[in-house]
Amino acid sequence: MTAAPDRPAVVSAFRRGAWQESLDTAALPGTPARRLALVPEIVAHADRRWWRTARTALVPLTDRRARVRAALELFAHGTVTVGGLGPQSAAAFRTALWQSAGLPGPLVERWCAMLSEGVAHREVQDHDDALALVALPGNTFTCLDSVLDQAERSAAVWVRPSRREPLSAARLVAALLAADWPAERIGLYPTGQRDLHGLVKLTDRHVVYGGAGLAASMRDAPTLTLHGPGRGCALVPPGLPVEDAVAWLLPLVAADSGRFCRNVRTVVCLDADPEPVAKALATALDALHPGPAPDPAAPDWPLTAFRDPGEAERATAHLRTLLRAGDRLLTREPAVVEGAGGDVFVRPHLALLDGRFTASDVAHPLVGHEVPFPFAAVLGATADAARAIAGDSLFVHRAPAPHS
Repeated sequence: MTAAPDRPAVVSAFRRGAWQESLDTAALPGTPARRLALVPEIVAHADRRWWRTARTALVPLTDRRARVRAALELFAHGTVTVGGLGPQSAAAFRTALWQSAGLPGPLVERWCAMLSEGVAHREVQDHDDALALVALPGNTFTCLDSVLDQAERSAAVWVRPSRREPLSAARLVAALLAADWPAERIGLYPTGQRDLHGLVKLTDRHVVYGGAGLAASMRDAPTLTLHGPGRGCALVPPGLPVEDAVAWLLPLVAADSGRFCRNVRTVVCLDADPEPVAKALATALDALHPGPAPDPAAPDWPLTAFRDPGEAERATAHLRTLLRAGDRLLTREPAVVEGAGGDVFVRPHLALLDGRFTASDVAHPLVGHEVPFPFAAVLGATADAARAIAGDSLFVHRAPAPHS
Protein backbone atom coordinates (compact mmCIF):
# COMPACT_ATOMS: atom_id res chain seq x y z
CA MET A 1 0.00 0.00 0.00
CA THR A 2 1.43 3.35 -1.03
CA ALA A 3 1.90 5.81 1.82
CA ALA A 4 0.09 9.12 1.49
CA PRO A 5 2.44 12.00 0.67
CA ASP A 6 3.32 14.34 3.53
CA ARG A 7 1.20 17.45 3.65
CA PRO A 8 3.24 20.61 3.15
CA ALA A 9 3.72 22.86 6.16
CA VAL A 10 1.41 25.89 6.13
CA VAL A 11 2.67 29.17 7.56
CA SER A 12 -0.23 30.49 9.63
CA ALA A 13 -1.73 33.95 9.77
CA PHE A 14 -1.70 35.71 13.15
CA ARG A 15 -5.06 37.30 13.94
CA ARG A 16 -6.98 38.30 17.04
CA GLY A 17 -4.01 37.43 19.22
CA ALA A 18 -3.45 33.87 17.95
CA TRP A 19 -1.96 31.90 15.06
CA GLN A 20 -4.79 30.95 12.72
CA GLU A 21 -5.10 28.46 9.89
CA SER A 22 -7.10 29.22 6.74
CA LEU A 23 -8.98 27.33 4.06
CA ASP A 24 -7.31 29.65 1.54
CA THR A 25 -3.61 29.01 1.00
CA ALA A 26 -0.95 29.84 -1.56
CA ALA A 27 2.11 27.82 -2.52
CA LEU A 28 5.50 29.23 -1.57
CA PRO A 29 8.50 28.91 -3.88
CA GLY A 30 11.29 26.40 -3.37
CA THR A 31 11.53 23.03 -1.68
CA PRO A 32 10.42 21.44 0.55
CA ALA A 33 6.86 22.37 -0.31
CA ARG A 34 5.35 25.01 1.97
CA ARG A 35 2.14 26.98 1.78
CA LEU A 36 0.93 30.26 3.22
CA ALA A 37 -2.43 30.80 4.92
CA LEU A 38 -4.32 33.69 3.30
CA VAL A 39 -6.75 36.00 5.08
CA PRO A 40 -9.88 36.74 2.99
CA GLU A 41 -11.06 40.34 2.94
CA ILE A 42 -14.30 39.47 4.73
CA VAL A 43 -12.27 38.04 7.63
CA ALA A 44 -10.12 41.17 7.78
CA HIS A 45 -13.29 43.27 8.00
CA ALA A 46 -14.46 41.19 10.96
CA ASP A 47 -11.06 41.56 12.60
CA ARG A 48 -11.28 45.33 12.27
CA ARG A 49 -14.55 45.24 14.18
CA TRP A 50 -12.90 43.00 16.80
CA TRP A 51 -10.05 45.50 17.09
CA ARG A 52 -12.39 48.36 17.99
CA THR A 53 -13.42 46.42 21.09
CA ALA A 54 -10.00 44.92 21.88
CA ARG A 55 -8.33 48.33 21.77
CA THR A 56 -10.39 49.59 24.72
CA ALA A 57 -9.09 46.79 26.97
CA LEU A 58 -5.37 47.20 26.21
CA VAL A 59 -3.06 48.18 29.04
CA PRO A 60 -0.40 50.83 28.33
CA LEU A 61 2.80 49.58 26.70
CA THR A 62 5.64 51.75 27.94
CA ASP A 63 8.81 49.72 27.30
CA ARG A 64 8.45 49.26 23.55
CA ARG A 65 12.08 49.88 22.57
CA ALA A 66 13.38 47.28 25.04
CA ARG A 67 10.95 44.67 23.72
CA VAL A 68 11.85 45.48 20.12
CA ARG A 69 15.56 45.02 20.92
CA ALA A 70 14.82 41.70 22.60
CA ALA A 71 12.72 40.59 19.63
CA LEU A 72 15.50 41.43 17.16
CA GLU A 73 17.99 39.41 19.20
CA LEU A 74 15.61 36.44 19.04
CA PHE A 75 14.94 37.05 15.35
CA ALA A 76 18.64 36.89 14.51
CA HIS A 77 19.91 34.32 16.97
CA GLY A 78 17.13 32.63 18.94
CA THR A 79 14.52 29.90 18.67
CA VAL A 80 10.94 31.09 18.32
CA THR A 81 7.65 29.34 17.59
CA VAL A 82 6.18 30.22 14.20
CA GLY A 83 2.56 29.29 13.62
CA GLY A 84 2.36 26.27 11.30
CA LEU A 85 6.11 25.64 11.39
CA GLY A 86 6.67 25.10 15.11
CA PRO A 87 9.90 25.93 16.95
CA GLN A 88 12.38 27.48 14.54
CA SER A 89 16.04 28.03 15.39
CA ALA A 90 18.18 30.72 13.80
CA ALA A 91 19.90 28.04 11.70
CA ALA A 92 16.55 26.61 10.58
CA PHE A 93 15.41 30.11 9.60
CA ARG A 94 18.48 30.62 7.44
CA THR A 95 18.00 27.22 5.83
CA ALA A 96 14.36 28.00 5.08
CA LEU A 97 15.25 31.36 3.50
CA TRP A 98 17.83 29.68 1.29
CA GLN A 99 15.41 26.92 0.29
CA SER A 100 12.46 29.19 -0.46
CA ALA A 101 13.92 32.57 -1.45
CA GLY A 102 17.50 31.74 -2.44
CA LEU A 103 18.97 34.12 0.16
CA PRO A 104 22.51 33.06 1.06
CA GLY A 105 23.66 33.02 4.67
CA PRO A 106 26.04 36.01 4.47
CA LEU A 107 23.22 38.17 3.12
CA VAL A 108 20.87 37.06 5.92
CA GLU A 109 23.53 37.92 8.49
CA ARG A 110 24.07 41.35 6.95
CA TRP A 111 20.36 42.12 6.82
CA CYS A 112 19.81 41.03 10.43
CA ALA A 113 22.61 43.39 11.47
CA MET A 114 21.06 46.20 9.45
CA LEU A 115 17.74 45.75 11.27
CA SER A 116 19.47 46.08 14.63
CA GLU A 117 21.44 49.12 13.47
CA GLY A 118 18.26 50.77 12.22
CA VAL A 119 16.58 50.47 15.60
CA ALA A 120 19.72 51.66 17.41
CA HIS A 121 19.82 54.87 15.37
CA ARG A 122 16.09 55.63 15.36
CA GLU A 123 14.72 58.10 17.89
CA VAL A 124 12.08 56.84 20.28
CA GLN A 125 8.76 58.29 19.16
CA ASP A 126 5.50 59.12 20.86
CA HIS A 127 2.78 56.55 20.24
CA ASP A 128 -0.86 56.99 19.29
CA ASP A 129 -4.06 54.97 18.88
CA ALA A 130 -3.67 54.16 15.18
CA LEU A 131 -4.02 50.70 13.66
CA ALA A 132 -1.11 50.62 11.21
CA LEU A 133 -0.53 48.46 8.16
CA VAL A 134 2.86 47.57 6.69
CA ALA A 135 2.76 45.81 3.30
CA LEU A 136 6.18 44.29 2.67
CA PRO A 137 8.14 43.57 -0.52
CA GLY A 138 9.72 40.24 -1.41
CA ASN A 139 13.18 41.47 -2.35
CA THR A 140 14.62 42.08 1.16
CA PHE A 141 13.52 41.60 4.74
CA THR A 142 15.31 44.76 5.89
CA CYS A 143 11.97 46.47 5.26
CA LEU A 144 10.83 44.81 8.50
CA ASP A 145 12.32 47.96 10.01
CA SER A 146 9.05 49.65 9.05
CA VAL A 147 7.14 47.04 11.05
CA LEU A 148 9.25 47.80 14.11
CA ASP A 149 8.85 51.53 13.59
CA GLN A 150 5.06 51.24 13.40
CA ALA A 151 4.99 48.85 16.37
CA GLU A 152 6.71 51.53 18.46
CA ARG A 153 4.40 54.29 17.17
CA SER A 154 0.99 52.62 16.88
CA ALA A 155 -1.61 50.98 19.03
CA ALA A 156 -1.24 47.90 16.81
CA VAL A 157 0.31 46.96 13.48
CA TRP A 158 -0.91 44.50 10.89
CA VAL A 159 1.82 43.07 8.68
CA ARG A 160 1.05 42.00 5.13
CA PRO A 161 3.99 39.85 4.04
CA SER A 162 5.07 39.26 0.49
CA ARG A 163 3.82 35.95 -0.85
CA ARG A 164 7.27 35.47 -2.36
CA GLU A 165 9.00 35.63 1.02
CA PRO A 166 6.71 35.60 4.07
CA LEU A 167 9.02 33.60 6.35
CA SER A 168 10.91 36.58 7.73
CA ALA A 169 7.70 38.45 8.58
CA ALA A 170 6.25 35.39 10.32
CA ARG A 171 9.48 34.97 12.29
CA LEU A 172 9.47 38.62 13.38
CA VAL A 173 5.90 38.29 14.67
CA ALA A 174 6.96 35.16 16.57
CA ALA A 175 10.00 36.98 17.95
CA LEU A 176 7.89 39.92 19.15
CA LEU A 177 5.52 37.53 20.89
CA ALA A 178 8.46 35.76 22.54
CA ALA A 179 9.67 39.17 23.74
CA ASP A 180 6.31 39.68 25.50
CA TRP A 181 4.79 41.95 22.88
CA PRO A 182 1.02 41.97 23.56
CA ALA A 183 -0.58 39.57 21.09
CA GLU A 184 -3.49 41.90 20.36
CA ARG A 185 -1.06 44.58 19.14
CA ILE A 186 0.43 42.58 16.26
CA GLY A 187 -1.06 40.78 13.26
CA LEU A 188 0.17 38.84 10.24
CA TYR A 189 -2.26 39.23 7.34
CA PRO A 190 -1.14 37.44 4.15
CA THR A 191 -3.56 38.25 1.34
CA GLY A 192 -3.92 38.11 -2.39
CA GLN A 193 -2.78 41.14 -4.39
CA ARG A 194 -6.34 42.32 -4.99
CA ASP A 195 -7.01 42.44 -1.23
CA LEU A 196 -4.23 44.93 -0.42
CA HIS A 197 -6.45 47.91 -1.17
CA GLY A 198 -9.02 46.48 1.24
CA LEU A 199 -6.45 46.31 4.04
CA VAL A 200 -5.49 49.91 3.37
CA LYS A 201 -9.13 50.96 3.80
CA LEU A 202 -9.40 49.03 7.07
CA THR A 203 -6.36 50.57 8.74
CA ASP A 204 -5.51 54.08 9.90
CA ARG A 205 -1.91 54.47 8.76
CA HIS A 206 -0.16 52.59 5.98
CA VAL A 207 3.39 51.85 4.82
CA VAL A 208 3.38 50.09 1.46
CA TYR A 209 6.28 48.78 -0.60
CA GLY A 210 5.81 47.97 -4.27
CA GLY A 211 6.65 48.53 -7.90
CA ALA A 212 5.57 51.25 -10.29
CA GLY A 213 2.12 49.78 -10.99
CA LEU A 214 1.23 49.44 -7.32
CA ALA A 215 2.65 52.87 -6.63
CA ALA A 216 0.35 54.44 -9.23
CA SER A 217 -2.72 52.73 -7.78
CA MET A 218 -2.00 53.87 -4.23
CA ARG A 219 -1.21 57.55 -4.66
CA ASP A 220 -4.59 58.83 -3.46
CA ALA A 221 -4.48 57.31 0.06
CA PRO A 222 -3.99 60.34 2.36
CA THR A 223 -2.30 58.46 5.24
CA LEU A 224 -0.02 56.36 3.04
CA THR A 225 3.76 56.23 3.04
CA LEU A 226 4.68 54.65 -0.28
CA HIS A 227 8.07 53.13 -0.98
CA GLY A 228 8.11 52.68 -4.74
CA PRO A 229 10.96 52.16 -7.21
CA GLY A 230 14.20 53.84 -6.10
CA ARG A 231 15.74 54.18 -9.58
CA GLY A 232 19.15 54.67 -7.95
CA CYS A 233 21.73 56.54 -10.00
CA ALA A 234 25.41 57.44 -9.66
CA LEU A 235 26.94 60.62 -11.08
CA VAL A 236 30.54 60.22 -12.27
CA PRO A 237 32.28 63.58 -12.64
CA PRO A 238 34.67 64.25 -15.51
CA GLY A 239 38.30 63.54 -14.67
CA LEU A 240 37.63 60.82 -12.08
CA PRO A 241 40.18 58.03 -12.73
CA VAL A 242 38.57 54.88 -14.07
CA GLU A 243 39.96 52.68 -11.31
CA ASP A 244 38.58 55.07 -8.65
CA ALA A 245 35.20 55.15 -10.37
CA VAL A 246 34.97 51.34 -10.47
CA ALA A 247 36.05 50.95 -6.84
CA TRP A 248 33.26 53.34 -5.86
CA LEU A 249 30.60 51.97 -8.20
CA LEU A 250 31.06 48.22 -7.74
CA PRO A 251 29.48 47.93 -4.27
CA LEU A 252 26.72 50.38 -5.22
CA VAL A 253 25.69 48.03 -8.01
CA ALA A 254 26.53 44.61 -6.56
CA ALA A 255 25.99 44.76 -2.80
CA ASP A 256 22.88 43.07 -1.38
CA SER A 257 22.62 41.11 -4.64
CA GLY A 258 21.29 44.25 -6.33
CA ARG A 259 17.98 43.93 -4.44
CA PHE A 260 17.84 47.25 -2.60
CA CYS A 261 15.93 50.23 -3.96
CA ARG A 262 19.06 52.31 -3.41
CA ASN A 263 21.27 50.05 -5.53
CA VAL A 264 22.62 51.94 -8.53
CA ARG A 265 20.76 51.14 -11.76
CA THR A 266 22.06 54.05 -13.86
CA VAL A 267 25.65 55.30 -14.04
CA VAL A 268 25.83 58.78 -15.56
CA CYS A 269 29.21 59.93 -16.85
CA LEU A 270 29.07 63.72 -16.97
CA ASP A 271 30.43 65.26 -20.17
CA ALA A 272 32.80 62.33 -20.72
CA ASP A 273 33.11 59.17 -22.78
CA PRO A 274 31.36 56.50 -20.68
CA GLU A 275 32.96 53.51 -22.40
CA PRO A 276 36.16 53.23 -20.29
CA VAL A 277 34.20 53.22 -17.04
CA ALA A 278 31.59 50.86 -18.49
CA LYS A 279 34.14 48.31 -19.71
CA ALA A 280 36.09 48.31 -16.46
CA LEU A 281 32.94 48.02 -14.34
CA ALA A 282 31.66 45.17 -16.52
CA THR A 283 34.93 43.30 -15.99
CA ALA A 284 34.63 43.75 -12.23
CA LEU A 285 31.03 42.52 -12.26
CA ASP A 286 32.00 39.49 -14.34
CA ALA A 287 34.48 38.53 -11.60
CA LEU A 288 31.67 38.11 -9.05
CA HIS A 289 30.55 34.53 -8.56
CA PRO A 290 27.51 32.87 -6.98
CA GLY A 291 27.87 32.11 -3.31
CA PRO A 292 30.29 33.67 -0.82
CA ALA A 293 33.41 35.31 -2.19
CA PRO A 294 36.08 32.65 -2.95
CA ASP A 295 38.82 34.89 -1.57
CA PRO A 296 38.36 35.53 2.20
CA ALA A 297 40.01 38.94 1.74
CA ALA A 298 37.57 39.95 -1.00
CA PRO A 299 34.25 41.75 -0.39
CA ASP A 300 31.44 39.29 0.25
CA TRP A 301 28.73 40.14 -2.28
CA PRO A 302 26.96 36.83 -2.87
CA LEU A 303 24.24 36.43 -5.47
CA THR A 304 20.77 35.20 -4.61
CA ALA A 305 19.42 32.03 -6.19
CA PHE A 306 16.23 31.89 -8.26
CA ARG A 307 13.88 29.15 -7.14
CA ASP A 308 11.98 29.42 -10.43
CA PRO A 309 14.47 28.91 -13.29
CA GLY A 310 11.87 30.24 -15.70
CA GLU A 311 11.77 33.53 -13.80
CA ALA A 312 15.54 33.87 -14.16
CA GLU A 313 15.34 33.32 -17.91
CA ARG A 314 12.41 35.68 -18.31
CA ALA A 315 14.08 38.46 -16.33
CA THR A 316 17.27 38.38 -18.38
CA ALA A 317 15.45 37.98 -21.69
CA HIS A 318 13.22 40.97 -20.94
CA LEU A 319 16.24 43.09 -20.10
CA ARG A 320 17.75 42.29 -23.50
CA THR A 321 14.55 43.36 -25.25
CA LEU A 322 14.96 46.85 -23.76
CA LEU A 323 18.29 47.43 -25.48
CA ARG A 324 18.04 49.93 -28.33
CA ALA A 325 20.03 50.06 -31.55
CA GLY A 326 23.64 50.84 -30.67
CA ASP A 327 23.35 49.75 -27.02
CA ARG A 328 25.74 47.01 -25.92
CA LEU A 329 25.70 44.45 -23.13
CA LEU A 330 29.31 44.49 -21.91
CA THR A 331 29.23 41.75 -19.28
CA ARG A 332 30.49 38.57 -20.93
CA GLU A 333 29.67 35.81 -18.45
CA PRO A 334 26.60 33.64 -19.16
CA ALA A 335 23.44 35.42 -18.05
CA VAL A 336 21.97 32.46 -16.13
CA VAL A 337 24.23 29.86 -14.51
CA GLU A 338 23.75 26.76 -12.40
CA GLY A 339 25.65 26.41 -9.14
CA ALA A 340 27.27 23.30 -7.74
CA GLY A 341 24.08 22.21 -5.97
CA GLY A 342 21.85 22.82 -8.98
CA ASP A 343 20.85 26.29 -7.80
CA VAL A 344 20.09 28.82 -10.54
CA PHE A 345 21.70 32.28 -10.43
CA VAL A 346 21.52 35.36 -12.63
CA ARG A 347 24.95 36.89 -13.12
CA PRO A 348 25.39 40.69 -12.93
CA HIS A 349 24.58 42.61 -16.10
CA LEU A 350 25.94 45.90 -17.40
CA ALA A 351 24.76 47.76 -20.51
CA LEU A 352 26.45 50.67 -22.26
CA LEU A 353 23.81 52.93 -23.78
CA ASP A 354 24.55 54.50 -27.13
CA GLY A 355 24.91 58.23 -27.63
CA ARG A 356 25.30 61.30 -25.45
CA PHE A 357 22.09 61.95 -23.58
CA THR A 358 20.58 65.41 -23.32
CA ALA A 359 17.71 66.64 -21.17
CA SER A 360 15.22 65.96 -23.97
CA ASP A 361 16.08 62.26 -24.48
CA VAL A 362 16.59 60.61 -21.06
CA ALA A 363 13.49 58.40 -21.30
CA HIS A 364 15.41 55.25 -22.22
CA PRO A 365 13.67 52.10 -20.85
CA LEU A 366 16.89 50.97 -19.15
CA VAL A 367 17.39 54.23 -17.25
CA GLY A 368 16.34 53.37 -13.70
CA HIS A 369 15.28 49.86 -14.72
CA GLU A 370 14.99 47.62 -11.63
CA VAL A 371 15.55 43.86 -11.65
CA PRO A 372 16.17 41.34 -8.81
CA PHE A 373 19.89 41.00 -9.57
CA PRO A 374 22.82 43.43 -10.00
CA PHE A 375 22.33 45.53 -13.13
CA ALA A 376 23.40 48.96 -14.27
CA ALA A 377 23.12 50.97 -17.47
CA VAL A 378 26.06 53.30 -18.15
CA LEU A 379 25.62 56.40 -20.29
CA GLY A 380 27.22 59.70 -21.15
CA ALA A 381 25.15 62.80 -20.49
CA THR A 382 25.13 66.57 -20.39
CA ALA A 383 24.73 68.30 -17.03
CA ASP A 384 21.06 69.02 -17.80
CA ALA A 385 20.41 65.37 -18.61
CA ALA A 386 22.17 64.26 -15.44
CA ARG A 387 19.96 66.59 -13.41
CA ALA A 388 16.86 65.15 -15.09
CA ILE A 389 17.92 61.57 -14.31
CA ALA A 390 18.80 62.47 -10.73
CA GLY A 391 15.49 64.26 -10.33
CA ASP A 392 13.67 61.02 -11.13
CA SER A 393 15.72 59.01 -8.63
CA LEU A 394 15.14 58.56 -4.91
CA PHE A 395 18.79 57.65 -4.36
CA VAL A 396 21.44 59.81 -6.01
CA HIS A 397 25.06 58.79 -5.36
CA ARG A 398 27.81 61.32 -6.00
CA ALA A 399 31.44 60.34 -6.24
CA PRO A 400 33.63 61.20 -3.25
CA ALA A 401 36.32 63.78 -3.72
CA PRO A 402 39.51 62.27 -5.22
CA HIS A 403 42.37 61.55 -2.84
CA SER A 404 45.03 64.26 -2.83
